[in-house]
Amino acid sequence: MKEYFRGWYFKLQSPERTLALIPAEHRSDRCDSCSLQIIGESGAVGAVFPVDAFRPYRDRFGVDLLGSRFDESGIRLGLRTDRISAEGEIRFGGLAPIKYDIMGPFRFLPLMECRHSVISMRHRVDGELIVNGDSYQFNNAVGYIEGDRGRSFPRKYIWTQCCFEDGSLMLSAAEIPIGRFSFIGVIGIVWLHGREYRLASYLGARAEISDGCLGVRQGGYLLCARLIDRNPQPLSAPVGGEMTRTIHESAVCRAEYQFYSDGRELISFVSERASFESEW
Repeated sequence: MKEYFRGWYFKLQSPERTLALIPAEHRSDRCDSCSLQIIGESGAVGAVFPVDAFRPYRDRFGVDLLGSRFDESGIRLGLRTDRISAEGEIRFGGLAPIKYDIMGPFRFLPLMECRHSVISMRHRVDGELIVNGDSYQFNNAVGYIEGDRGRSFPRKYIWTQCCFEDGSLMLSAAEIPIGRFSFIGVIGIVWLHGREYRLASYLGARAEISDGCLGVRQGGYLLCARLIDRNPQPLSAPVGGEMTRTIHESAVCRAEYQFYSDGRELISFVSERASFESEW
């Protein structure tokens, strides 16, 4: 049986504009293809291509998609279809990788339906992309890169990411099936003043989830994320390697974050440029 997908999420964030680009490959017994999805505050667009148009680099992180490039140095676009006209170039600088695989020992579990990765918590972004006639200009802006691979997105999950002054965070909780059983898995990073604070199930983290709210406790750490105003846009997501599921991401929305260490408040703010998905 051939059920597989892999893709990366490149987020570009300035005080005025936010754009996320998702190049992906998806394979199943019925269909092999690749795609590019682009999502911003005003909507989402996507296009599907033959799978051989998707060419990951062999020796380093990155992918070529019909001559458009996505890698650790930046993004170069030159695509034109009946749904997407996208061109321009973005340069990255000063990527901030995490200390070790965000999945920890869970990356060795053979039955995991989805494995997450974090490429850079925060980096500089400069350049311009023009998507369907709309100009997105970034000057000394910030970026974030993550990835997913496996067979399917989790049936239930909640995810958020936000870059803020002197830092960045990502947090996710998902229902993880293992055979006939399941558990709630948690992964998260708060990257603050160059220091990494990690929260994860394999470190003892536990999640409390309600409508649009995710709270995670781990020892003396407490991280809370609350979605205030939704701005959902439809995206395609994999089920058994096929992009047949529709999810909704608020790539640009209003959310509140608080992070405590042994009762001491390290961050507390409301962002107008947060990203949030809740399929719970």
